[in-house]
Amino acid sequence: MTGKTAATIAAFTATAFLAGSALASSDDAWKQFSADVEAKCKAAVVDQLPHPRIVVDPTGSEHYGLALLTGIPKGGKTQASFLCVYDKQAKTAEIGSEIGADKMKVLLPGKANPGKAKAGKTP
Repeated sequence: MTGKTAATIAAFTATAFLAGSALASSDDAWKQFSADVEAKCKAAVVDQLPHPRIVVDPTGSEHYGLALLTGIPKGGKTQASFLCVYDKQAKTAEIGSEIGADKMKVLLPGKANPGKAKAGKTP
């Protein structure tokens, strides 16, 4: 093998290794981002929605994390949803107003039959 070929192989191997490491840390960073959005959004809505189900947009927009929280509001009998916007720079979350089931119906995978759910428990 010539010196030039060996150098090319070494450069390719190093590039592939570094790209794999960056991808792994990027995946970890996005998982952490989603966990942060989930925690902040749940905390922001807990007074209105004590046992929310949440769906987090995995990457959000350029500046914001986005999530949809759904459940039975405190004192309510029917499902409602709230939109959550998480500021990526400030790391704070804000909740929009309640969106009733008459305006938007949300079906989440694995959701228990509301008639069979135990009080105070989330599926």
